Amino acid sequence: MDIGPIFRSIVAVRSSVPDDAFTATTLGTRREGSGVVIREDGLVLTIGYLIAEADEVWLTRHDGHVVPAYALAYDQETGFGLVQPLGDLGLPALPLGDATAAKVGDPVLLADGSGRFVQASILAKQEFAGYWEYLLDEAIFTAPAHPWWGGAALIDAGGRLLGIGSLRLEMSGDGESADINMIVPINLLPPILDDMVTRGQADRTPRPWLGIFSAESSGKVVVMSVTDGGPAARAGLRQGDIISDVRDGHVDGLADFYRKLWQSGPAGTEVPMRVVRAGRETWLRIKSADRRSFLKRPQLQ
Repeated sequence: MDIGPIFRSIVAVRSSVPDDAFTATTLGTRREGSGVVIREDGLVLTIGYLIAEADEVWLTRHDGHVVPAYALAYDQETGFGLVQPLGDLGLPALPLGDATAAKVGDPVLLADGSGRFVQASILAKQEFAGYWEYLLDEAIFTAPAHPWWGGAALIDAGGRLLGIGSLRLEMSGDGESADINMIVPINLLPPILDDMVTRGQADRTPRPWLGIFSAESSGKVVVMSVTDGGPAARAGLRQGDIISDVRDGHVDGLADFYRKLWQSGPAGTEVPMRVVRAGRETWLRIKSADRRSFLKRPQLQ
């Protein structure tokens, strides 16, 4: 594979977020990563947390040229973000591949906007539940890990874009551990792309959001923390609580918790939950919210 042309389509992404932004305390106010040009007009696809609530965005080409940009859209469900350059990037678009056709063991390239890359292979394609109320039915996992994964481009052997880098995780087994990357598959983008460009968001009913950071332990969902001022905090949910039921359904792991939560109705729905706290059970009723309503809207520079 000739990687020279591929690198021309990958840019470095740098953003600035106001100190009072909702995500400032968890994600910081200065964020750096990568993005990929996906259309001839210069539209850049990245991972959304790099640009959430950003009031300034800069894109840096492979030759060091910097172009100001606008945080156009952030889709909470997939994790994708879109950035619109405010000048001519002059870069080719990278063709989109088919992540559903990619197989475990396939050789791939994970490349960032600074010209660094890792030759890797697909380790797994499976469900991923994130602690921040996030779920992918089939994420892509690759190894070895790229140390600068945020927004990095996953490229197949034909030079096509298979996904966007989201996380670096630790995989353990047989007494050993290794770092791997989690990738958001590109096939999630086409169904929502036009809406993200024209509306700034996908045309779907917002999911109920509680403001919970949770982990799975032996099949149990344990609350690690709650968002200050969020629905769960206002309802009295606490760190260390175990969520055992949503409405009349028992919770069997983190992914099952999210699915039961999202099936309970749209954002704003009141969600009854059975919680185990210090060995005692109690019911809480949490009035959910639209997560987007807590975020600052991007301002055109």
